[in-house]
Amino acid sequence: MKLLILDRDGVINEDSDAYIKSLDEWTPIPGSIDAIARLSKAGWTVAVATNQSGLARGYYNEATLESMHSRLRQLVAEQGGEVGLIVHCPHGPDDGCTCRKPLPGMLEQIAAHYDADLTGLWFVGDSRGDLDAALAVHCQPVLVKTGKGLRTLAKGLPERTLIFDDLAAVAAHLLD
Repeated sequence: MKLLILDRDGVINEDSDAYIKSLDEWTPIPGSIDAIARLSKAGWTVAVATNQSGLARGYYNEATLESMHSRLRQLVAEQGGEVGLIVHCPHGPDDGCTCRKPLPGMLEQIAAHYDADLTGLWFVGDSRGDLDAALAVHCQPVLVKTGKGLRTLAKGLPERTLIFDDLAAVAAHLLD
């Protein structure tokens, strides 16, 4: 199985330091929907692992989050592709969970769902927490410069981190 794991905010859709709190605020980054559809049509399974502490903070509810994910699935399907498993951490940073990135709980959940070995699989994110979660389970850390990516890049990256302009560039590389 060709499995690719993506962070959501800042990789697939525009990010906001004020959180993405509604379907109206959920805006795909140009090229990201097409990239997922192209990967899917080429035999890749594209899964998503996303911290969503806005739930714990009361900024939005599970139904609103699900509406965003339904929209993502719909947009990719309209281009002939499919989004695989989407997992999210609903906890705040001080809740003591095992799923919130930089901890690897969500990546392990995806691995269990697909009965996949995470070693060497690409995990694409825009934050240091994404990269650290990837390293914790021996995934290949991949940074995109969208979202918080440029800020993350400026602070230094773990060794072996691959860097791309955006998700479309990641897809182009994998499909080349």
